Amino acid sequence: MASINISITNDAYNFLKLLKGRDKSFSDVILELKEKDAKKCTGKSLLKYAGVLKNSNINWKNAEENILRFRKSFNKRIEETRKEMENLR
Repeated sequence: MASINISITNDAYNFLKLLKGRDKSFSDVILELKEKDAKKCTGKSLLKYAGVLKNSNINWKNAEENILRFRKSFNKRIEETRKEMENLR
């Protein structure tokens, strides 16, 4: 089997290492993730959503504003929690 070196962040490495355990290789973990993703995104599974938003009464401008407001609030809470945790050290 050929070997290729790649560069990934520490977070990505730690995530893969957690999934890997002792009895799998990093390649095994990556290929399992690929298989799971492929099963989720089959053409058949995506077709069930075809046209679902066609006749919806969604106000996309309001939806986008709500999402942006939620993200801002979420990021603020994350930052506050991070600061509190640092102060507890």
